[in-house]
Amino acid sequence: MEVHYLIRKPILLEACFHIQGFTVLLGESGVGKTTLLRALAGLVPAEGRPYGGLPPERRPVGYLPQDLALFPHMTAWENVAFPLKGGNLKERALALLQRVGLLDHAHKRPHQLSGGQRQRVALARALARSPELLLLDEPTSALDPLTKDRILGELVNLIRQEGIPALAVSHDPALARMADWLLVMGRGRILQEGPPEEVLASPKEVEVARLLGYENLFPVRIGEGGVWLGQVHLHLPLPPWARPGQEAWLGVRAEEVIVVREDRPPPPQNVLEGVLASLYPEGLAYRGHFQGPVALSLLLPRHVQERLRLHPGQRLRVALKPHYLHLMPGQAEEVP
Repeated sequence: MEVHYLIRKPILLEACFHIQGFTVLLGESGVGKTTLLRALAGLVPAEGRPYGGLPPERRPVGYLPQDLALFPHMTAWENVAFPLKGGNLKERALALLQRVGLLDHAHKRPHQLSGGQRQRVALARALARSPELLLLDEPTSALDPLTKDRILGELVNLIRQEGIPALAVSHDPALARMADWLLVMGRGRILQEGPPEEVLASPKEVEVARLLGYENLFPVRIGEGGVWLGQVHLHLPLPPWARPGQEAWLGVRAEEVIVVREDRPPPPQNVLEGVLASLYPEGLAYRGHFQGPVALSLLLPRHVQERLRLHPGQRLRVALKPHYLHLMPGQAEEVP
């Protein structure tokens, strides 16, 4: 499905993109994600396709708002039955709840359900419209962090089983990993779209890299066979657009900064010597900050830290392997 929308209020936004399977639109708060979703649902004035000019009630769209908008005084089946027309409302609502695995909870009210169960009730209610497109607004926002991945996985699988294209907007990069198609949005425009593995591995510009969790981002100048970051020359394969003397941005993920083991020969390129300024646990990994010719954030898996037993203040070497360095066009005032 191709989408091309122009929105003038409450913000100016023009977006052209594709929806393929379970599509995630990633962007920071305030860039217009929810506005775009509401425009597709017909709740915000917009020009474009699909559904341009149709009132909300005539759009074949199922909408799951951020707060889910379930009626607290109604049971699950009554919430699902609310948008249905015609007869046999309870029977049809129960059938929809069975499709989302909630038949046994049909007579419970929303406060008696978990966050994931409430999401499935909202999905069943959206399916009652026989939609050709599902819209989900920040589906991770109301979920417990400990169960978020499992509940989202179940929800995404249910949507895939229905075979209905879906667009989920979020600022949570965790949701991007579940997508069939990924969109990254900046203020007023789509910055990049494509298969998640492609977008996550190869952001086209620094704003996309920031949104996708690249913590180490540096303005550089392109040289022969690599780039200059201050007085440090880093070797890496140059993309076809790169020209010597050109300014660009260099990105490397914290988990792809390699600590050099002293009992093994160092890599042949891009080895930096310095001090481990800090190191602290972060979930099942360890977050560190390296101070040297280049300041770097690094993320060590637990098994690596257990083997190396690093500590703050320790001198060490790190390596930036060429195939982990990602170069993006762009300029910055602080380029040397």
